[in-house]
Amino acid sequence: MSLFRASFPPQGDFAPLFRLLDDYDSHRSTRQQPSLRSFSPRFDVRESGDAYHLDGELPGIAQKDIDIEFADPQTLVVKGRTEREYHTEPKDEGDAAEADNDKTPTATHRFWASERSIGEFQRTFSFPTRVDQDAVKASLKNGILSVVIPKATATSAKKITIE
Repeated sequence: MSLFRASFPPQGDFAPLFRLLDDYDSHRSTRQQPSLRSFSPRFDVRESGDAYHLDGELPGIAQKDIDIEFADPQTLVVKGRTEREYHTEPKDEGDAAEADNDKTPTATHRFWASERSIGEFQRTFSFPTRVDQDAVKASLKNGILSVVIPKATATSAKKITIE
């Protein structure tokens, strides 16, 4: 639950304050309900003359775990999930098989800090103008999801001739 509900994050001098409040709210809600794990990745949203550009931080998330779809003609939803993986260097050959299977913490691990985001995420972006859903392009490179949503061309008046 976000304290600042908007399609686009706030800009200006108060943006860090709103981000801090959102982080606190997310932290507080996960402490009360540990079984419910979700997070909200950060996105930059820009507008050019002919398109909207989204650039979001999704480090460590595979392309197959990200879904991008339109909820309605002007609302784009980016959602997905991530899990923690742990890679421990084997001490000898006997530990190699055990290290390969070390993807979740066991009772032998004692956490000093647990700060990485895990679970499911969903971000919704509503655009003020019509967009061309058929021409959307998305790429994932170095943990940055880039989505370009072209604006729909203005419909011109079309004269119908009577035969």
